[in-house]
Amino acid sequence: MVRTVGIGIQDFGKIVRNNCFYVDKTAFIREWWEKQDDVTLITRPRRFGKTLAMSMLEHFFSAEYADKGALFEGLDIWKEEKYRSLQGRYPVIFLSFADVKETSFENARDKICRIIKSLYDRYSALQDKRPKQKKFPDIFYEISPTMSDSVASYSLKALSEFLSDYYGKKVIILLDEYDTPMQEAYVYGYWDKMAAFVRNLFNSAFKTNPYMERALMTGITRIGKESIFSDLN
Repeated sequence: MVRTVGIGIQDFGKIVRNNCFYVDKTAFIREWWEKQDDVTLITRPRRFGKTLAMSMLEHFFSAEYADKGALFEGLDIWKEEKYRSLQGRYPVIFLSFADVKETSFENARDKICRIIKSLYDRYSALQDKRPKQKKFPDIFYEISPTMSDSVASYSLKALSEFLSDYYGKKVIILLDEYDTPMQEAYVYGYWDKMAAFVRNLFNSAFKTNPYMERALMTGITRIGKESIFSDLN
């Protein structure tokens, strides 16, 4: 059967289900996993396939796709039992800053907070499946587009704790286009405010997060000497 080249598709599951032409990059899963780095940053040019690769990782590791192993049948990663047993075994937090393209800090901050709020909304249904005596952490009721900086900076760590408790495993965090807000901040003159906000968020989520198994971030910007990663290795 002749396969269609699906231009612009960034969803791994959609490509496979629609039988679109796909260059097998699943060996990257093995390469990344075996390096055992806590946090990995990949910087590549636009249209390089970064978002599709992140979607591939989400479909492979996320417990939400625990019954979707058939998506990887026939691909390189499915040859080894070791990796077949990892499919669908971890809670995964997947977010993207690709749409954070605002001309002011206030609007950019608002959009990042809304992205985080949508993550909390996505997982709120899990509360109904937990024992009744286990309530949502208090922070769940503080997450909003207008949440304070302290709540925002702690939000991803708190969500990691909740998911780790629910699934009994540490979380994998995938952040696509981490640097889009920083590019806009540089262009429109609010770099210092955005750098401080994002630095606190990243430090809490990626460095001081005992509920994180590992994380991967993508972007197009190389790390500078005075970067938002000053608190991270």
